[in-house]
Amino acid sequence: MAQNSRFIRLSEVLRRTGYSKAWIYRLLKEKRFPQSVKIGVRSIAFIESEIDEWINNRIAESRQDLKR
Repeated sequence: MAQNSRFIRLSEVLRRTGYSKAWIYRLLKEKRFPQSVKIGVRSIAFIESEIDEWINNRIAESRQDLKR
């Protein structure tokens, strides 16, 4: 696993990505977003390093689009 394997909650993921909860759940369903981890009976979290990597990949992709 990557260096920063801390759990972050959905509210933090929403803040970092700027996406809505519905959009995050759609991306999860389509396997286009890092999968959540069940941390309780009714609780999920995400691995911080996976979210950071996903964000960095989106940035890199958008920069490559500009070079074309």
